[in-house]
Parts: sequence; C-alpha cells; structure tokens
Amino acid sequence: MSSLLLLTFLTVLAFLASASTLDFRYHDNPEIEQYLLQVNASNSDITHLYSVGKSIRGQQLWVLALGVSPHRHTVGIPEFKYVANMHGNEVLGRVLLLQLINDLVRGYRNNETWSLRLLNSTRIHIMPTMNPDGFSQAGTHCMYSQGRFNYNGVDLNRNFPDAFSGLRRQQQLNEEKREPEVRAVMDWLKMESFVLSANLHGGALVASYPYDNSNGGSELVGGASVSPDDDVFVHLAKVYSHNHASMHNGGRCDDNRPFLDGITNGYQWYPLSGGMQDYNYVWAQCLELTLEVSCCKFPPAKELPVHWTDNRKSLLAFIQQVHLGVKGRVLDGSGVPVQNAVVQVKGRSNMCPFRTDRHGEYYRLLLPGNYSFTVTYPDHEVLTEKLTVPYGPDKYSALRHDFLLRSITTTTGGAPGSPISARPTSARPTSARPTTACNHTLQQEGGGAAVTRPTWTGLAVALSLAAGLRSLLD
Repeated sequence: MSSLLLLTFLTVLAFLASASTLDFRYHDNPEIEQYLLQVNASNSDITHLYSVGKSIRGQQLWVLALGVSPHRHTVGIPEFKYVANMHGNEVLGRVLLLQLINDLVRGYRNNETWSLRLLNSTRIHIMPTMNPDGFSQAGTHCMYSQGRFNYNGVDLNRNFPDAFSGLRRQQQLNEEKREPEVRAVMDWLKMESFVLSANLHGGALVASYPYDNSNGGSELVGGASVSPDDDVFVHLAKVYSHNHASMHNGGRCDDNRPFLDGITNGYQWYPLSGGMQDYNYVWAQCLELTLEVSCCKFPPAKELPVHWTDNRKSLLAFIQQVHLGVKGRVLDGSGVPVQNAVVQVKGRSNMCPFRTDRHGEYYRLLLPGNYSFTVTYPDHEVLTEKLTVPYGPDKYSALRHDFLLRSITTTTGGAPGSPISARPTSARPTSARPTTACNHTLQQEGGGAAVTRPTWTGLAVALSLAAGLRSLLD
C-alpha cells in the first residue's frame, strides 16, 4: 500500500509540474484543451473554464475566466476579454494567450503585485481559438496558406451583423444565418457585460480600431470612419502600440504601408463589412480593438519567445485600461437598480445608446476630463449630472458614481391632483424595453456565462484528484 501511495504522490507531482510548465511551440487543439483543463483544475479558486459553443466540426470554443471571483460577475468588477485565432491560419495569438494565462496564474501564486492587482480588480476572459477547425487545416506559409476560413469556407470576420449595411433598420439580426462560431460569440456577448476587448490577428503589425466600415455618412471624416468614442479608441490603440517592443515605430510589413504610432482607423486601412470589433462596439457596448501582432501569420516556432517578450507588456497594459472612465449603477425612485436605463454622455451619440445591464450597472470608458451625463428611464424624470473623471487605470478602478432617479408622480382616481407613485418597490433590478434595432442587452439573463459543458471523463477525474491532493500538500 505504501508503494501505491508513493507512486500516486509522484504521479501527482509530475502532473502539477507539467500543468505549470508551458513550452514555446504551437499546441494543437486537443493540447490547448488539455492545458486549459489542467490550469483550471489546479487553480479553481481563480479560474473558471467554460465553453461558449462548438465549431462546425464539434470542437469546443473554450474560454478561461480569471479573477478572484471567476465563476460569475461581481458588481463593480469590469469584464474584459481577449479572443485569438478567428482566422485559423493566423496563429501567434493562440500562443500569446496561452502564455498570458500562464503568466497571470504564476504571478498570482507568487504574490506578484501586478497580477494580484489585475485579478483582484478585473474578470479576464481568454479564448485562445475562435476557429479551431480553420487551425486544423492551416498551412504554415508566412502569408498565403489555407485555414483562414471556418470549415464552411466562411471568413468569420465578415460574418457579423454590420451597422452600415442596413441591419439596424431590420426587425432582427438574422442570427440563425450566422456561422456557428459567430453565433456563439454573439450569444456570449449577451450573457456577459464586456467593457473592453481585443481580438488578435496576424499578417501586419498595428492596432486597429473602429469603425471598420462606413456608408458615406457623417462618420466619414478625412478617409476615416470615426466613431463617437474616437478619442478613447486612439488612446487604447496607442496604449498597446507604445507598450509593444516595436509596433509604435510604425514599421511596415512587406505589403503594408507604414502606420503612424503603430495604429490605424480600420476603415482608413481598408473597409471591412461584418467585422467583429464593430459588432462589439455598436451592439454590445464593448470597445474592441483588432491587434495585428506579427507580420508573419505563422511565425517559425523558434521566434515565439521573442514575440511573447514583444507583446507581454502590451497585453497586460491593455487589460488595465478597462478601468478608464466611470462606472456605477442606476437606481430608480425606490433605490432599486434598473436594467436598460439609457446612460448618455454629451457629445457622444452612439448608434445604440449605452444602457445599464441586468445588474443595473453601466461602464463608460472615458479619458480624464469633465463630462455631462444624461440618464433616462421610463416613468422617471430625466437626470443630468456633470462629473469630473480622473485617470483610473493606475488605481485599477474607474470613478464610481451611482445615478439616483426620481419617479414621476401621476394622478388617477380619487381627488384631483392626489399623487401616487409611478413604480412599486421591487427587490430585483427592473427593466425597460429598448428599441428593436438595439435590443442586445435586453436578452441578458442569469448569472455567469451561458456554457455548454461536455462530459469530462478520465482526464477530468484525474485532474480533480490532483487538485484535491495539491490542496492537502499546500
């Protein structure tokens, strides 16, 4: 029996060592799945592994959430995400995000301040591959190879609803016509109130920001398609490029023009219809960048350590920007948080107004300055307040401010002029109905992420046993 216990103990130690070691190479899809399972089992207090759906060929679209409350949203803690490999042959992002996971967990376990502050203040969601089927077919040519599209031969970054293609005037976004991987991300965005995001690509070295498209309206300025939050987007793009080892120099790849400061407006670079970053911004009120992180779409494996060193500081600094601006809740006349209250900032006319989520929360990424906010909600007086917004990332928290609304009193029955409350007191957040074209946040329900969980046998049992033994050893 003692020999069996010793063998078990040594096996567990070997497993824990392998789970905490991540070598620099291209891991295939089963290896990524195994690594995520290992990290989750060994660090269940700060990680939560879930799937947002499946690819056409049935491969899970895994996401690892990291934070001190990884399983569900905490009021006041912003949600952040990174997505990589939506083009299957653009592969460096897979490596960078796995290394980022490893770095965050290692730093937290070693009580390193940078990791503790990030995970204590932010819930970080990481999807290493959005297009596992494309990766399975990808060639290794630096620029021209198969694998960009999903298994149906569709470019996932051209398959999202597009605000400049008349879809805002339709009664629905025709989600059933989208590719499974795109539908999965669209559903994911309905279940989590993401504040800031980036998707990682390859083939250039630049940070690109919305808009990617235009219909020649007032947004088109000097060849760029300018969003209402252009100042914030430019700042975010510069945060990434200037923390990168060379992106900020604006150097060009073989077939690209140079980019000033290593950033570009997406449309000014080239028009793109059906892109993911515009969809995030317009319908999910999540500010997203497209990060082109390498000139070569499939860099040689020997170069991976250098690419990680070049991007590590940028990846971390960008997450920290989720604490820009102001955050808080909107409360009705009874002090109850309300969903779908419109929170507008003067001078920023968003296509779909920013609204409070199911927790009654709003998050507004803004640069330091003075701003006028207008809050509207049915049966309540319009509220206008001016706020002075400081720079929050250094303190890992945006300015906290709750808006308290006043109910409109009405008269009905009884003596003329006798007031009654327009809304009863409620123990749960109440909700208003948004317009049909901008109904994204209305569909948020439940806590945490909407996930499909496959049955884990064998490996999962071993991982659970290893995690339990580790807790006894620590």
